[in-house]
Amino acid sequence: MTGSSPQPGDNDPHHGKSPTESSSAGVALKHPPASDATTTGPMGGLRVNTGAGATSDDETDDTLEQSSDEDGEREEEGEEEAEEGEEESEDEDEEPKLKYARLTQHLGPLYRNGDATSTFLVAGDKQIIGTHNGNIHVIQLPVFQPLRVYHAHSASVTAVSISPYPPPLSTLRPDATPKATPSSPRRPGSSIGEGHVVPTPSPRRATQLQNTVPNTPSNNIYIATSSMDGNVCVQSLVDVKDVSLRNFARPIQAVALSPDYKHDKTYLSGGLSGQLILTTGAPLGRSTATTTGAAAQAAGWLGGMVGASTGKDTVLHSGEGTINTIKWSLSGKYVVWLNEHGIKIMRTKLHLESADADDAWKRIGHIDRPQTAEWETMASVWKGRAEWIDEQAVEPDEPEKESHEVLLSPAAERLKQQQVKHSKTIERLLVGWGGTIWIIHVHPGGVGVGKHAGEKSAGRAEIVKLLRMDCIISGISLYTQNLILVLAYCLPDDDDANEQDDGTAARGHKHTLSSGSEPSGGIRRRQNNQPPELRLIDLTSQAEVDKDGLTLSRFERLSSNDYHLGVLPAQTVAAAASSRGALETLAGLGTEMLNAALNPISLFSSGASIRSKDSNEGTSPVKIAAASALLRSKGGSVHPNLTKPGVKIFIHSPYDCILATRRDLGDHLSWLLERQQYQQAWELVNEHPEIMSTAVDTSPLSPDHTQTTDDFYDETASLAEGMQSMYSAAEKEKRRIGELWLQELVEGGDWVRAGQTCGKVLGTPDRWEKWVWTFAGANKFDEIVNHIPTERTRPPIPGTIYEVVLGHYLETSKPQFRELLERWSPDLFEITTITTALENQLNYREVREDSVDDGEVGRDWRIVMESLAKLHEANGRNREALKCYIKLQDADNAMRLIKDGHLADAVADDIPSFLTLRVHQGQAKMSNDELEQATHEAITLLVDEAQHGLVKPDVVVEQLQEKKLDLYTFFYLRGLWRGQGIHEHSGESRARLVTDSQSLVDNFADLAVHLFAKYDQGLLMSFLKTSTAYAFEEAVKECDRYDYIPELVYLYSKTGQMKRALTLIIERLGDVSRAIAFAKEQDDPDLWEDLLEYSMDKPRFIRGLLEEVGTAINPITLVRRIPEGLEIDGLREGLKHIMKEHDIQHSISSGVAKVLRSEVAAAQNLLRSGQRKGVKFEVVVKGGDHVDVKAKDVPTVVGEKHEVVDDGVDNEEVPKPPGKKWAPGHCAGCCEAFTEWEMETLVGFACGHVYHLSHLLEKMHPGERVDQSLVNAVGESVSHRIGAKVTHAMLLRDKIAGGCPVCKEAEET
Repeated sequence: MTGSSPQPGDNDPHHGKSPTESSSAGVALKHPPASDATTTGPMGGLRVNTGAGATSDDETDDTLEQSSDEDGEREEEGEEEAEEGEEESEDEDEEPKLKYARLTQHLGPLYRNGDATSTFLVAGDKQIIGTHNGNIHVIQLPVFQPLRVYHAHSASVTAVSISPYPPPLSTLRPDATPKATPSSPRRPGSSIGEGHVVPTPSPRRATQLQNTVPNTPSNNIYIATSSMDGNVCVQSLVDVKDVSLRNFARPIQAVALSPDYKHDKTYLSGGLSGQLILTTGAPLGRSTATTTGAAAQAAGWLGGMVGASTGKDTVLHSGEGTINTIKWSLSGKYVVWLNEHGIKIMRTKLHLESADADDAWKRIGHIDRPQTAEWETMASVWKGRAEWIDEQAVEPDEPEKESHEVLLSPAAERLKQQQVKHSKTIERLLVGWGGTIWIIHVHPGGVGVGKHAGEKSAGRAEIVKLLRMDCIISGISLYTQNLILVLAYCLPDDDDANEQDDGTAARGHKHTLSSGSEPSGGIRRRQNNQPPELRLIDLTSQAEVDKDGLTLSRFERLSSNDYHLGVLPAQTVAAAASSRGALETLAGLGTEMLNAALNPISLFSSGASIRSKDSNEGTSPVKIAAASALLRSKGGSVHPNLTKPGVKIFIHSPYDCILATRRDLGDHLSWLLERQQYQQAWELVNEHPEIMSTAVDTSPLSPDHTQTTDDFYDETASLAEGMQSMYSAAEKEKRRIGELWLQELVEGGDWVRAGQTCGKVLGTPDRWEKWVWTFAGANKFDEIVNHIPTERTRPPIPGTIYEVVLGHYLETSKPQFRELLERWSPDLFEITTITTALENQLNYREVREDSVDDGEVGRDWRIVMESLAKLHEANGRNREALKCYIKLQDADNAMRLIKDGHLADAVADDIPSFLTLRVHQGQAKMSNDELEQATHEAITLLVDEAQHGLVKPDVVVEQLQEKKLDLYTFFYLRGLWRGQGIHEHSGESRARLVTDSQSLVDNFADLAVHLFAKYDQGLLMSFLKTSTAYAFEEAVKECDRYDYIPELVYLYSKTGQMKRALTLIIERLGDVSRAIAFAKEQDDPDLWEDLLEYSMDKPRFIRGLLEEVGTAINPITLVRRIPEGLEIDGLREGLKHIMKEHDIQHSISSGVAKVLRSEVAAAQNLLRSGQRKGVKFEVVVKGGDHVDVKAKDVPTVVGEKHEVVDDGVDNEEVPKPPGKKWAPGHCAGCCEAFTEWEMETLVGFACGHVYHLSHLLEKMHPGERVDQSLVNAVGESVSHRIGAKVTHAMLLRDKIAGGCPVCKEAEET
């Protein structure tokens, strides 16, 4: 049949029928071979039924099994030959960009009765398939639930179109949408007109009518199909009565519904007649096209209705051969069709302004096909593939770059917006026909420019890119903005015909999803066709980015028209919403049901699965579990590839359906593992642990698995553990891959990389233990040692691992052993095990202090000692560690241990070694200053410990003297004398501690004199002046030995030998200044006389005396004793100096005398004034028997100026006598209150204290008897006599001259 798809074999009941036969057969439609779930019913007189004449499932299964066995044999033969080719291209093996899955098993009912796919369309959440038997299958995605199966044609279905396209999105809950009510068995199935007899449906048919498709927005579509039988069938998916079957009397190759078909009832069709026919208002039921001239010849019960409403058919174009493709643009403004002459584009009547009504159905573009001989022959055979590009659905090439866009300036941003706005008005068309690809831009109409200025056009088409392929295009789509997806049918070369007969695979990636086989019956044909290829073409470089060969069932006998390509764009939020309506209503459940179907993990990753019973009842776990069970009971299943995001690519052949999707990270991981690229696989999981999230996913819903409510609750209980296990699952996978990686490296002998890899991939103690033993067994310690963990892990790695490695390097490389000890924490291994091994090295003299290792003396010995010291310290054995440090002369660590642990007593047995920690063996070459600096820290520590009594000076001095280390002894004694170890103290405490420290030197006074005289003369004088513990004779000997004259002078003067001391100064030192100073210090006239007598014949001494003697002696005496005629240099200056000094002294003395006299006079005046003044008494009567008497001092008037002198006594605040409770108005002696009629004499002082006279005398003269004559001297007989009073006062003054006894006691205390 010219231009038709090849029939699938002898099992096809329509094989060999002519178009006329097929057309006539369409009058009585046959029952489809559908499953029991198919919805049937009256469709305006069109019979749609199920079950009748259907082949049994067992028979179909046997046929499929036989085909599969034959396919397997051919696949094995092909694999053996393909292995050689794979080995040759192993270096060029690249990961494919797509992965494939066979969906044929989900479409089992479609292939019953030997039926096969002839065309298909996928859009939204539905897949619509037409078969060679004329059946239409509407399948719900992603669960592959058959929504409707009906028998629309009696021959092969050639095209499918839906309106609206793409299907609308569901935004409302379908629960409120009323379901279609089936007709009653006794009610007529159609109300098209009266008087027409309609068959009454059978009871079984009435039962099937109850299973209607839910009326949701996504289901409210019309499906148009064309067929070789010359019919075009337009069927509503939700309403079985809304159906139109129109016969055009010629095979129809293409049909396209108007995007607004629901309202305008318009569609386009075309086929072998070469006419592009616009059909408007086609009636329900069966009708005949008006273009055939037989509008009144319709048969059947609709014959009376044809004349009343037959619809209108308009031929828009004709005369250019077979029309094989018609596509309405997404906006509805344009339509494209392909005939044997080329590509035509026409402006439709949709979205036209009233002023542009004349542009309706006006052709705006024509693109000629290539003018070659091949095209002349095949233009009517090759089926063109056209697709209008949905700009919003196409994915960008590199989504990750969107976040790094550069901020544009306002002007550039406006320009970009204008370009985007302009580009939105342009519709892009992608056409693949034969071996040519056109990318066409369709511009909207308007006023022309340039040479077409002033002309108004309905639009124009522009070819922006033209590509030529080496294959026949069986399907085409835009994969991304820059990649074209092409389903390529490759014609076999004549030279390769024999090879193709042998089963050679296609080039590129080979995906064997279904094997080829010969038909079970019928005429055998030459089977040399190649399998199709799915290619990705880069539009920029026009190069193939990826190519996959698809080995489909019976590909050898299929042609390019037998393959079909359909693409679902990436799942967006809106697209997800659109798929909910049908499925929710189908199951009769809430929105959570769809979530469970589309993404099973959503049951375990949202709050819906753990809500309480008080939550929304529509989302309870029990209902979701019930929904899952209901969905499985209806036969639905979700393929895992359909649940993943991204573009979904469907490839159909008559016998197979394949799904292609973008490969994700999990697929990349599997690809790497298959090729044993373990390093890249491990790094991939390490960077993207979410890859292993599928490990906690539940299995896809399928009929093979039944999940009960108990199972659901068990899985819900482990929700937290399941979600938290993602990263643990990733870690497990990393460990698994890491083991494979390590095994590969070890088997390849790459131990260095294996060691490096261990540091990356090993994370558990048992794995470390295994691999360290593996390396140790191969004696590859160097390759693994630097990668073993240096910190304690949880759980910890067995310490034996570290001990084995340390033991190895202790025997083979001690520098490496030291490095490991510095790197590894001591808690990683058993310290005693390593210390025992080190001690054995020393005990058995495996290492010696004088051994030479790599040209270095004692290197290994030092390493062993250092390691032993560190391990002892880490183990808390600080004393043993200190001994090791001292042997090593490691002063820093030794001092640190002694200070931190107060271990000075630990070095008391070997003080010399401790002091020489920083002294090198060549100390003979070191100066005293260098030795002092080297021993300063140790001396300071010993002096400080001497204060605490931990290391007594006796022990230190004794050990140093035994080894005759006088210099070190001097350093120590000097430190004690200066208090070198207590410099951190301050104030009085430090002074006292320094004194105590100096007292410790007195025990070694003679030794100190000897050492100080030997090493520090200045310190000797200080010691001689301060200490009294040394022996005089020994000190004189030491000073005389070293000719220390000042020290001898001090010693002689200290013992009273002044003249001898002066003689030493004059004769040994010849220092006149020192002699004069010595004489002044002693202030002895005899010493002055000796000095004058000695100096009279020495002019230098005489001048010195004149200049420095000052007033110590009488200058006249000095001048008179100068011999006459003696020439003295500087005599005049000396005399002037002495005279000037005496004048100054006289002036100072005169001034002092004047000051003294004035002060004495002032004091005398103050005394006299005070003696003459009185004391003021204030008497206050508080009661009948109580009087307060308070004495108050009055200002003292001095001289005639009445100068007030404050004696500094605060009379307001009178101190209390110790132990007495005194208060004003009371006697300070007895503390009794004074009365108004007091008979005894009261004595008051300026301080405020008032006494009874008797009590005052007792207090001032304790133990003496009170003279009653003084107390009673003033009686009544003499109370008015002045002389008696004066005499009494004089006597009383002598007795109380000491002042107030209370104040006196207070001053003393």
